Amino acid sequence: MRKLLVTGGTVFVSRFIAEYFAQKGDEVSVLNRNQHPQPSQTTLIEADRHHVGDILKQQSFDAVLDVTAYTGKDVNDLLDGMGTLNRQFQDYVLISSGAVYPETLPPPFLETQQTGENKYWGVYGVNKIQAETALLNKVPDAYILRPPYLYGPMNNIYREAFVFDCADGGRTFYLPGSGRMKLQFFHVRDLCRCIEAILELHPSERIYNVGNEECVSVREWVKLCYRAAGRTVEFAQVHQDINQREYFCFHDYEYQLDVTRQRTLISDTIPLEEGLLESYLWYQEHKEEVNRKGYMAYIDERLCCT
Repeated sequence: MRKLLVTGGTVFVSRFIAEYFAQKGDEVSVLNRNQHPQPSQTTLIEADRHHVGDILKQQSFDAVLDVTAYTGKDVNDLLDGMGTLNRQFQDYVLISSGAVYPETLPPPFLETQQTGENKYWGVYGVNKIQAETALLNKVPDAYILRPPYLYGPMNNIYREAFVFDCADGGRTFYLPGSGRMKLQFFHVRDLCRCIEAILELHPSERIYNVGNEECVSVREWVKLCYRAAGRTVEFAQVHQDINQREYFCFHDYEYQLDVTRQRTLISDTIPLEEGLLESYLWYQEHKEEVNRKGYMAYIDERLCCT
């Protein structure tokens, strides 16, 4: 049994991670401000990561799983609150993002390539780079995971849930252009499996791109979402000069992470069709937990009659 500290723990990735390891029998503490329901089988450490006082200096952990660090300050304040001089943890795993790679690099992106600002991700990607830098400056042997689009149960982001709503409503799906743009996904359980392998194996590599090896076109992804809902999709293509984020849940940006290094951690990943079915079944019971966007209203007002 490991003693783990998970930052956050109340929504999507951090909640799934906390419950995953708790169900494995690990002793999981979650650090948050106690403003949302807590994950099951975990212990709450009620504090803001920027103002933890001495509460963490009184404890030690086998690993810190930092899911909620989005800036260098997020990392520095937590480490300062833990008392880094005494090193009260063995491992530190930061969930970063594929957004740290500039769009000017040729895909697929490698861990050895230079990070930099990406015009599609903007300040989010820049801040993630600063979080990685701050961590490695203070904890050089920390691990960093860079996923693409995460999905699965507990996803409160209106991505697959948007398509599920369209499917359940029997709606025609408005597809950006031809729908050939490729997307790369990663099931949140596979992310947990990678973390688990790191904690068990302590590999020499410190930075890992993680994700499904195969990308999928937008058209095929939507078909799989409709299939999970037991529906067949009919498409309408949008060729107008419209920002697709007005009516669709992804940027007009195609990229791919090279996940060769990931194979040393896990040998397989959850098939996308299987993962989307699991996501759909979860969503049917938790619709109120998803942060909806106004895509359908825009479609109905601006696209249906054109």
